[in-house]
Amino acid sequence: MSRAEAVPGPAGGAGTPVPAPPGEAAVRRPRLLWTFGLLRSEIVTTVRRWRTLALLGVLAAVPVLVGIAVRIETRGGSSAGGGGGGPAFISQITNNGLFLVFTALAATLPFFLPMAVGVVAGDAIAGEAGAGTLRYLLVAPAGRTRLLLTKYTTVMVFCLLATLVVAVSALIVGALLFPLGDLTTISGTRIGFAEGLGRALLIALVVAASLTGVAALGLFVSTLTGSGIAAMATTVGLLITVQILDQIPQLHALQPYLFPHYWLSFADLMRDPVYWDDLTTNLGLQALYAAVFGSAAWARFAAKDISA
Repeated sequence: MSRAEAVPGPAGGAGTPVPAPPGEAAVRRPRLLWTFGLLRSEIVTTVRRWRTLALLGVLAAVPVLVGIAVRIETRGGSSAGGGGGGPAFISQITNNGLFLVFTALAATLPFFLPMAVGVVAGDAIAGEAGAGTLRYLLVAPAGRTRLLLTKYTTVMVFCLLATLVVAVSALIVGALLFPLGDLTTISGTRIGFAEGLGRALLIALVVAASLTGVAALGLFVSTLTGSGIAAMATTVGLLITVQILDQIPQLHALQPYLFPHYWLSFADLMRDPVYWDDLTTNLGLQALYAAVFGSAAWARFAAKDISA
């Protein structure tokens, strides 16, 4: 018998079609559209917050400050980074402004970028609970798992956006203050500007992917409390603690398992040929942290008593 078979109307006239039961493709499609609508709403809401705009503004300002500082330092003909300090690419900025992209990412990755991600991730669930909107989100047909995945995806979108803000700001400042053209890799070979620009984009993507572990950690912390400020502070505090542990020589046996240990391995993309060992180790380590803390966040959130 067909699902659209007619049934008698109240006056015995023409029948009306019986709707398909829940679970059919016709019902799944609106649910999928609703999920994308929720994700779009979360992304727009996150980006429009004044706190997020302020974080992006600070990230965009870092390449400007670095570029101006290098320009002032080299105005008399001296070389940047002559004292041996600063990121490895800083001495090359005066020869090619594209190196400002690599320098800015190297300068912001240890603290500024993960701090910004930690703030957004820490506020993802705890901020909703503190504002009293989490319960209303769950009343909608979101489900806890879908809502958590949406929040994590939003944080990952912010990771990419924040990284691109740094890269684009550095590229603009580098083009305004320094010459552009072919560049010399760490290995000493020459590559064209187009290839260098492609590597800069690839480095930005790797840097964004390097923040997946911090994003998962922040999301897990966010499920433990109903205070957004407490979750943000805890996430940033854990980040600083792990960074300190990664610098203590006596802990060298533990350091390869810490999520920031291979962050600066993106510099290997500027070698010819590219060294992939540390890059793949870094991405694998981030995936492991994302799986562990993502699962912990799901287990905590699924069993959490939502009262706000």
